[in-house]
Amino acid sequence: MSRVPLTLIGESINDSVPSTHALFEANDLAAITGLARSQSELGADYIDVNVGPRPADFMAAVVRAVQTVTPKPLSIDSPDYALAAAGLAACDPACGTPILNSISPLRLEMFDLLQSHRFRPILLASENLIDGDEAPCRTAEETYDAARLLLETARSHGLSNDDCIIDPGIAPIGADTENNIHRLMGALRLIHDDPAFAGVHMSVGLSNFTVMLPSRCADGSPVKLPLANAFLTRAMPLGLDMIIGSAKLAYGALPEGHPALQCFDDCLALSDFDVLMRVQEFYS
Repeated sequence: MSRVPLTLIGESINDSVPSTHALFEANDLAAITGLARSQSELGADYIDVNVGPRPADFMAAVVRAVQTVTPKPLSIDSPDYALAAAGLAACDPACGTPILNSISPLRLEMFDLLQSHRFRPILLASENLIDGDEAPCRTAEETYDAARLLLETARSHGLSNDDCIIDPGIAPIGADTENNIHRLMGALRLIHDDPAFAGVHMSVGLSNFTVMLPSRCADGSPVKLPLANAFLTRAMPLGLDMIIGSAKLAYGALPEGHPALQCFDDCLALSDFDVLMRVQEFYS
């Protein structure tokens, strides 16, 4: 496997992780800062902070605590305006410009936070107003349209393309009966090929891709990381240069002919339940 430059947002301090949720419930900031320290030491470029549906002052307290143990910039991860504002306000400018994860076409008011806080936005292009209704993007073209709206709005607020990180959304390949992987790869290509997007960054929450997969194949070999790296192998040439993921894993490109890469390529050539059958075959 060849190493490639990827900006890594460490994912561990997230309320959706059961062990981290328990630490939040216990108000165990010492253990939370331990997660931040270990991710920083393992090479994460940003440390994600997602405290779930908790008070804004708790978000601020976690941000301040994390910054006592790492100089890395943070990714303030919340769809809630008050929580996002509190997290951004608590960020130390000496640690660098934080990321705000995320702003979607359904939450454009989050751009108003730029009036008081500098940040790099993750622009979530997996949902939009479609025919006047809130809906997930089902096609590459719908995802591209959402990304274009978000980028235009970001630029109207004084941000450059280099400030912006587009997240087209990724879903578990182990449950992909709606051709989401085709939507995602098609959207990456449309964005990559459009000169208006030159200089933007692209990211996904990579653990979502393999969340429903078994940890190992029938012969005992690991399966989650190779399939994640197969996705990266095809997505990075289309502009994907950031991921939210585990600082413990060795992400990178696979050589042509690798079984996981062949499985991924086959999935792109298939559709509906045939994708699931091919993934299941890969296990055996």
